[in-house]
Amino acid sequence: MRLSTESVTSSKDEPFRILDANGRLIEGRTGPDLSDEQLVQMYEDMTFSRHFDERTVSLQRQGRMGTYAPVAGHEGAQIGSTYALDRDDWVLPTYRESAIPLARDVEPSEVLRYWKGYEEGNASLVAENVFPINIVIGSLIPHATGMGMAFKYRDDYSRAVVCHFGDGATSEGDFHEALNFAGVFDTPNVFFCNNNQWAISVPRDRQTASDTIAQKAIAYGFDGVRVDGMDPLAVYRVTRDAIENAKRPEDDRKRPTLVESVQYRFGAHTTADDPSVYRDDDELERWQRKDPIVRFEKFLRNTGRLDDERIDAVKTRNEERMADAIEAVERLDDPDPEEMFQNVYEELPSRLEEQFERLQELRDRHGDDELLEG
Repeated sequence: MRLSTESVTSSKDEPFRILDANGRLIEGRTGPDLSDEQLVQMYEDMTFSRHFDERTVSLQRQGRMGTYAPVAGHEGAQIGSTYALDRDDWVLPTYRESAIPLARDVEPSEVLRYWKGYEEGNASLVAENVFPINIVIGSLIPHATGMGMAFKYRDDYSRAVVCHFGDGATSEGDFHEALNFAGVFDTPNVFFCNNNQWAISVPRDRQTASDTIAQKAIAYGFDGVRVDGMDPLAVYRVTRDAIENAKRPEDDRKRPTLVESVQYRFGAHTTADDPSVYRDDDELERWQRKDPIVRFEKFLRNTGRLDDERIDAVKTRNEERMADAIEAVERLDDPDPEEMFQNVYEELPSRLEEQFERLQELRDRHGDDELLEG
């Protein structure tokens, strides 16, 4: 299936897909090398991610959770690409990739803990080879390239590094510097661009004049691939091929790959955003007809892997799992405000040192309860 850089040159190149809108295999395409059990588990992970999303947005609206970045519409890309990873591979997510740690067996309560302001929730991801969640646009891409270079220095060709970012990040200098370095030094990286058509309120056509994001890989000397991000089987196949290519110690092909996953976010950029201001309902409805969960469920039903009884059982497990996670997190004491100043700088800059001292003065004078009320 592998595409070359020369084949991704214009908007006429359709994203690679395996399933049509009705969940049927496209003629000439075959499903991935996943067992029936793995496929059903992929569906359960996707539906749990959607349920996690709905409940977390609801918690934020009730004042029980901080600002949150919804995942809905990205489940096929996140779960499909995560299933393509080997256990020793590393993945670097942004703020919209909550489904990735969930699919890597991180407890839902730990992901919720991060969104409630507990740094321990972020730190817990590392045990599953997931980098801490990053909210600075584009800044994690050089980190991913650096990690790939470290593995190359060690002659460790058993690991690949997959880095997620949005289409808006491709307008940042970090993106270009990291991919240029990866191309020159042939690092074992997969750069996974979640092109969901909007960088907050800025549309895709205001990010770049190039026809596609994938074709930017040509300038860096390695492969660029476009994939239907709302088709989890296609995302799995493309990411798996890219990971296998990254791990080839001797090959005439470059190890890095830029994947452009073409998809859509159904909800707001974050819970602080109102998407109705900059996009119309017709656009949203067109993309919702491609819902990755509905599409994948049709495939599993059509192939006899899923029925009403199994779907009901999945729904029940998802609801119980999420309810347990919420209960566990809400039993925790509030995080200490002083944690805001930790894990950022080895030594606090003077301006933050002044703020830290001011916080201590206010706590000594008023106490935490009065500060929170005021």
